[in-house]
Amino acid sequence: MADTEKRSDLRTRLIDAAEAEIAEKGLLGLKARDVTARAGCALGAIYNAVSDLDELVMRVNSRTLERLGAALAPSSGAGGPEAVTLALADAYAVFALQNRRLWSALFEHRLPEGVEMPDWHRAEHEVLIARIGAPLSRLRPDLPVEAVRLRVRTLFGAVHGVVHLALQGRLVGVPEALLRQEVAALVGALVVGARSAGAQSAGAAVRTAGGLVGGEGLEPPTFSV
Repeated sequence: MADTEKRSDLRTRLIDAAEAEIAEKGLLGLKARDVTARAGCALGAIYNAVSDLDELVMRVNSRTLERLGAALAPSSGAGGPEAVTLALADAYAVFALQNRRLWSALFEHRLPEGVEMPDWHRAEHEVLIARIGAPLSRLRPDLPVEAVRLRVRTLFGAVHGVVHLALQGRLVGVPEALLRQEVAALVGALVVGARSAGAQSAGAAVRTAGGLVGGEGLEPPTFSV
């Protein structure tokens, strides 16, 4: 086996091992010695495959993000933007419930101070945000792109917060048994608000256009929302 193939095989085994360790013990329980023992290699071998333990965690998180994306993908066929947004939120909650330690690792992992997240990993996180942004941009076509991106992060933060508190068993969190129900109620209210705001914005545009052209005997334009 060529050196590049050996290195690739070693890296795959280490990622597999780290993923299994995190799934069993959580990110805080991850130790390089346990990972290499599970992978069947020497402790120092880890640095022949990845730069450090942080990169190994990011590689595991990369897999988790890919699996999360696959879990969210069917939601795009749920119908209109309201239905899609609700389906995305529900699929997100279900994924977190079924993969709680790996899901938690996505947000628990912190790089050392002064170390920037690699572009390849940042781009993977952005794919998740873009998937959520697609239906929201249809709900609020009046908003500029940057405003939609900000609203997407707000929506994601709201849903994530509810899911996180529930899975942490916090006193202020909702019971796990009711998590999907409460996520649906939250997102439903946010979707109604977004639709209403979009309609008001479109109505204001119609009234403004009508005022501008009414004196010329022209009909104001119509807008679909």
